[in-house]
Amino acid sequence: MFDYETLRLIWWALLGVLLCGFAIMDGFDLGVAILYRWLGKNDAERRVLLETIEPVWDGNQVWFILGGGAVFAAWPTLYATSFSGFYLAMLLVLLALILRPVSFVFRNKLIDSRWRNTWDWTLFVSGLVPSLVFGVAFGNVMLGVPFHFDESLRMTYEGGFFALLNPFALVCGLVSITMLVMHGATYASLKTEAPLSERSAVTARIAALSYIALFSVAGIWLANQVGGYRITSLIDPNAPSNPLNKTVIAASSAWLDNYRQHQWMITAPLIAYLGAVLVLSTVRRRPGMAFVGSALTAAGTICTAGFSVFPFLLPSSSHPDSSLTVWDASSSQGTLLNMMIAALIFVPIVLIYTAWVFRVLRGKVSLKDLHDGTY
Repeated sequence: MFDYETLRLIWWALLGVLLCGFAIMDGFDLGVAILYRWLGKNDAERRVLLETIEPVWDGNQVWFILGGGAVFAAWPTLYATSFSGFYLAMLLVLLALILRPVSFVFRNKLIDSRWRNTWDWTLFVSGLVPSLVFGVAFGNVMLGVPFHFDESLRMTYEGGFFALLNPFALVCGLVSITMLVMHGATYASLKTEAPLSERSAVTARIAALSYIALFSVAGIWLANQVGGYRITSLIDPNAPSNPLNKTVIAASSAWLDNYRQHQWMITAPLIAYLGAVLVLSTVRRRPGMAFVGSALTAAGTICTAGFSVFPFLLPSSSHPDSSLTVWDASSSQGTLLNMMIAALIFVPIVLIYTAWVFRVLRGKVSLKDLHDGTY
């Protein structure tokens, strides 16, 4: 039905779709969690903000599970290598994500300001830490990670946790935070009434401007300082996976190669900018359109990173020849085919269910709903 090369490309694209789905669907949860203490000026307003995300956060986590499952099954070498290199970072993300439902459950158990403030700060951490780590991870992918394989394909990771917190990666982390804060603020503006919605709109505009500035800085830094990696040997896209069957060099402005060869890819960063501009121009009057804009920014940002590094999945900074690419880090052809059939069945089900849930929960959450016992 499909040759090995086509299946690898399909699963690279599907991985991108799942990452975009996670950033869009769970991203506004993380953004609202970060802003929660500052948008809500009193306990009632914070309860309103909680009720905008509490009914949907667990459904949105499906995209995180799908993304992780796709990497595990379609790109097992990438899964094993990234978990070794980013183990502590991923542990921080999981702990933060666990804190979110715990905060939802325990915050309102006691009517005590100190108790609720503690869980409010916990909720803030549960939003900030994943947002930062995801961006830092993308930054380190572009820089390359120090690992290599021996002749038996045993992997050795040579870096440490604090080495991941380098200046470029931290800028990428700030890009991620501002992007998700903008997304969360536009969602809060859409789902709440004045004065919360007005406060959220102002915050969304500030976040959009910050995102544009930081995204530009990261792009200029990437083009002029980071360089990138380039495959110099012939590649057989249908060959069995073996990361050592190629030659890779670090080269100046290599991450711009794809944009030179396939100029249509420039649409990804343009969409990211366009989404942020849409938030700036519409969030006060048309928050629904602004939310679409912030979703476009999230998708455009992730596609920009994916297009830049293709066909690399995880470059090696210490031994470039060990870098993982789309052509040498995948599962077998049969596994990819069977997974594609499963994806064609279950991804539409997830989309239909998600659309139904948000249709049922459409409308704004207000203080009156809280007083009437609706929530």
